[in-house]
Amino acid sequence: MTTLKIAVIVGSLRAQSFNRKLAKGLIALAPETLSCSIVEIADLPPYNQDDDESPNAAVASFKELVAAADAVMFVTPEYNRSIPGVLKNALDHASRPYGKSVWDNKPAGVIGASIGTTGTTMAQQHLRNILAYLDMPTLNQPEAFIHVTDEMFGSDGSIAGKSKAFLQKWMDAYAAFVTAHVA
Repeated sequence: MTTLKIAVIVGSLRAQSFNRKLAKGLIALAPETLSCSIVEIADLPPYNQDDDESPNAAVASFKELVAAADAVMFVTPEYNRSIPGVLKNALDHASRPYGKSVWDNKPAGVIGASIGTTGTTMAQQHLRNILAYLDMPTLNQPEAFIHVTDEMFGSDGSIAGKSKAFLQKWMDAYAAFVTAHVA
């Protein structure tokens, strides 16, 4: 059985981020065919085209980790009806210099959580637009706009309650999507 490497990118830097908790919960729900690891974006400097030919160590490491992955899972909050600046910064770093994008043709999953009742609908739509340009086939269904409630996470951080079955369905669909695109 082939194990596929999944780069999990969390669009929030906050220590107690709901999206980091969601990412860890999804990793726990992943089938054995996926090896999921969070790839950190906190140390990436602001993107500057002048640095394309000699990126700093954090950028070089980030790009290597993404390049080595078979697919990517984006877990993002919504800031001002869009994606956080730190996530856009990471996307820009790994897509440059022009013609040397490490995102090219990597299957992607997009999910996010918020305390707002509409979840991360706008952020996910904006992210999907960017991923289309980056030539990343993206899981379309099921969509998952997660409204965080007190019952969503167990005391150990795992996904609990009614959310678990839904998120297991999403993770299973993502795994099947990635497997079909990588094969």
